[in-house]
Amino acid sequence: MVLLLSAWPLPALANPIIKLSSPQSFIAHPSGEGYYIANANGEPGTPDNNGFISKLDQEGNLLDRHFIQGGRGDTILHSPHGMAVAGDTLYVTDIDVIRGFHAQSGKPTITVSLHPFHAEALTDLIADGIGQLFVLDTAGNAVYRIDSRHGHEVSLYLQHEDLASPRGLAVHPRSGRLWIASLENGNVMEIAEDRTMTEVISNSFFTGKFRNLSGIDFDRFGSLYLSDLTSGKIWRVQPDHSMQVIAEFLISPSSVKIDRRNHMILVPYLYANGAEINGLERPTNTGNQQKRKRTLSDYGLGRLEGDEKP
Repeated sequence: MVLLLSAWPLPALANPIIKLSSPQSFIAHPSGEGYYIANANGEPGTPDNNGFISKLDQEGNLLDRHFIQGGRGDTILHSPHGMAVAGDTLYVTDIDVIRGFHAQSGKPTITVSLHPFHAEALTDLIADGIGQLFVLDTAGNAVYRIDSRHGHEVSLYLQHEDLASPRGLAVHPRSGRLWIASLENGNVMEIAEDRTMTEVISNSFFTGKFRNLSGIDFDRFGSLYLSDLTSGKIWRVQPDHSMQVIAEFLISPSSVKIDRRNHMILVPYLYANGAEINGLERPTNTGNQQKRKRTLSDYGLGRLEGDEKP
């Protein structure tokens, strides 16, 4: 699958990654040294200890499909979903716990249990850059905060039915506020410092654009990106609130993340067992130019079963 969104000088990245297994998320290492893809390897949410994390190099080439593998040695990893890198640790959500692995070696380092909070379905995970981790419990309509500087202490940050099965989590690059995308009703919420919620994008019966939002992130220019799992679309919302579909006819985009350092878009495809990385357009190049709708052939879907990149 290839999004073909590049419109400005970037490294020659337009890489489809194939032969994955129920990929749930795809993130960049904040230092720019590579990328990680979380694979549920079966039905997501199943505690079968066969989940794995794939590792890619700086150019988006697959280094190790099973960089971290549940059931290998003393590694436990059932159904990895959200990921975040803080310091030397790769944090991964795994049903109802957070697992930490050394980002370079892949060795397990820490397990943070959310059993006392009765968490059931931990999904997206982010690091705020100052020692705090935030994680969504989609089933519990909750956000938890984990303080990595003080023994990984867990606290309930926010719980409200209006979160409506929160699935995507991001930090605004300028305000530092949390933004949350809803799987159930397609709304996007902004969370203020006092934890009050503001509906930034609504998705009512009459104005609805989305079906089931599965991911959210920002680029360094402040544009917002949303993945719609069911409709197979990636949306961009620019700072002036203009919205556009930048890719469609995609097979189950399970999340979307942005590599802000290199201005790349990262999309895993849950049921297509693939993922891709590609360059984003400069916002100044999008303007009001009319562009044709992209078709299946634009995404290289036929190449999923083709030759694998080295």
